[in-house]
Amino acid sequence: MKTGFRLTLVGIMLSTMTLLVGCGGGDEQAADEQARETAEAAAQEEVASREAQEEQSEPAKEVEPLDVRILVSASIGSDRRLLVEGETNLPDGAQVQVIVERELSRVRWRERVDVEQGQFIAGPFGPGSGLPDGGYSVKVELSEATVQPRAVQQRIGEEGEYLTGELITQSRHGLGQIATYTTRFMVGNQPRESRGNAELLQTP
Repeated sequence: MKTGFRLTLVGIMLSTMTLLVGCGGGDEQAADEQARETAEAAAQEEVASREAQEEQSEPAKEVEPLDVRILVSASIGSDRRLLVEGETNLPDGAQVQVIVERELSRVRWRERVDVEQGQFIAGPFGPGSGLPDGGYSVKVELSEATVQPRAVQQRIGEEGEYLTGELITQSRHGLGQIATYTTRFMVGNQPRESRGNAELLQTP
């Protein structure tokens, strides 16, 4: 009887020790995983901190002012409509608006075009019946920076602040600086009187 009791007691003690050993192993594994996760988090935080410091230490790139130049020529086609061609140092992709206005009636035609390899072409402008003889103004206006492609914004500034020169004016909508170029042309073999000097464009 005593022998059986002792065997039972020994079995209980062995089972208890096995459970304790198992629990201890689980705690150690959990502790190892937690330590590993903590180390990984610390390493990631250190990398992020180092990258942030490197970005802060890099000096901001200075953008040189852009002294805007625009040259415009115009020609009359066989349909008596006006074709406008221009050259500029504005960056490729810059959006410009070309506006042709008849001085006598104030009738306007306009087109928005992009600069490509320092050039742009707009038109032909005028009614289907052709432009009447007389004086016409041609305006080329660089659109506000807010509507320009990102690459153009980086060159001219988010508010056109890098634009300089005699062509620079403030946007009518309070959206920063823009560039505006205006010239005048006379249409017809014997054009009517027009204000100021203007290049004569003879009709075919």
